[in-house]
Amino acid sequence: MHASDREAARLGMTRRERRRSLASAAPDAEPATRSPLSSLFDPAPEDEHDSDGTPSLLTVCTGNICRSPLAEVMLRASLAELDITVASAGTHALVGHEMTAQAGELAVAGGALANDALRHRGRLLNERMLIEADLVLTMTREHRSFAVQLTPSRLHRVFPVREFARLAETVSDDDVRRAADAGSTPRARLGAAVTAISHRRGLSGGASSMDDVIDPYRRDSEIYQQAARELFPALTQVERVVRLALA
Repeated sequence: MHASDREAARLGMTRRERRRSLASAAPDAEPATRSPLSSLFDPAPEDEHDSDGTPSLLTVCTGNICRSPLAEVMLRASLAELDITVASAGTHALVGHEMTAQAGELAVAGGALANDALRHRGRLLNERMLIEADLVLTMTREHRSFAVQLTPSRLHRVFPVREFARLAETVSDDDVRRAADAGSTPRARLGAAVTAISHRRGLSGGASSMDDVIDPYRRDSEIYQQAARELFPALTQVERVVRLALA
């Protein structure tokens, strides 16, 4: 424990209160030059009870056999060299079912490992999964509403995947890194970057129907292709943010 932390403990202060006390006692200094939008990328201080462990992503759809496992295995492949967990679940999952053959083919064609796609089995979304995830990417606005109702405390970490991508596109690499620097652990860094991106909602408007990924279940190959066209570019933005946050 640092000396400042021991002093805070002696005075009955939390570490966060100690930091605030030190900041208020510091002599006035000339403020650094800041971008007019810089305050949007100053996330709240990290939650010290939610910063340990491996960073994690969770993708969510309805049955957990088409869109969310497709996103899951694609992200797992693209982030393979990073220490991060990627999982998926469904709001009304077909528990134990395999990924559909069409989704599996799209995943492999997109760069996912064939065995990873074959091993998938549907899981039912629950509160614990949402609490443990640092970023939850749903396939539609309806899925996001379902997830937020389960865990309102995770409001700022749950996004329709295409909305997340749309917001992330408005944030520079430097701003993502600077936001992540508020975190002292990999998990806290990712959480800080995600929180900063959530602040863009007020500037870019709310999610719209354009942020939904079409449901291809029991539909023809053209609809599966459409789902991939909607999903894959969004996953590229997710990968970008994760890599910048964990760099």
